[in-house]
Amino acid sequence: MAERSARERGAWFLVLPALLPILVLSVGPLLYGLGLAFTDSQSGRTAATQWVGTLNFQDLLHDTLFWDSFRIGLLWAIGVTVPQFLLALGLALLLNQELRFRWLARALAIVPWAMPEVVVGIMWRLVYHPDAGILNETLRDLGLGDGRDWLTGLATALPAVIVVGVWAGMPQTTVALLAGLQHTPRELHEAAAMDGAGAWRRFRTVTWPAIRPVALAVTALNFIWNFNSFALVYVLTSGGPGGRTRLPMLFAYEEAFRYGQFGYAAAMGCVMVAVISILLALYLVGRLKGGDEQ
Repeated sequence: MAERSARERGAWFLVLPALLPILVLSVGPLLYGLGLAFTDSQSGRTAATQWVGTLNFQDLLHDTLFWDSFRIGLLWAIGVTVPQFLLALGLALLLNQELRFRWLARALAIVPWAMPEVVVGIMWRLVYHPDAGILNETLRDLGLGDGRDWLTGLATALPAVIVVGVWAGMPQTTVALLAGLQHTPRELHEAAAMDGAGAWRRFRTVTWPAIRPVALAVTALNFIWNFNSFALVYVLTSGGPGGRTRLPMLFAYEEAFRYGQFGYAAAMGCVMVAVISILLALYLVGRLKGGDEQ
């Protein structure tokens, strides 16, 4: 028993350096924001902050602008996550083949991952520039029109931003799927090929079952990450035009730092944390059921 206690103390000693930053930088602000959501905290206010209970959450229920941003956030998260996964899967399958200069292709595939979101946003703003952007220049050269301002058009702003999100998020998805593919025994593919299975059948019966856990995990994490996006969309459109790209995080940011409604913005953050927690719980339950069936 004494030896076991000593091992546990040693384990906590090793974990503590990694645990402290999480508690200070993540759990602490989360608890502070939770408490702030039940107050009328505002910037520049001389009166003391008052406890208002669930008033902020009641106001949120009738805030159509917030729920509209929530709808846009879901459209953005789904619109980025699904193409991101499909394109990354195709790229991972390609990079898993015996190709010449495969090492170079793999290195180039992760370049967007190495770029900060702010840099990616600035770069794509130049691509979408209405006058000197490479996209409009290409369309003009091909005789497909005079181009348009993609990031300020009401119909094109959200699709244009989604394209950037897909491009920026593909590398980490590709790397995760490629790792799953490399752990698939080649003997299974060879046996299926000897049995006369075509490429699609080999993928459906051999490749997909092997990478399915990785695919589900990376898709769930990507959805959560995309739903909580801020920097990329902020640099590209700042939520415009007319709120067409105003994601929930952008809406909460504006309420807090533009209008000074800290308590109200904290309530928005709590709602988003609750939604993400529910989605994560559903994913974990599905994973546990899948493990029990296996």
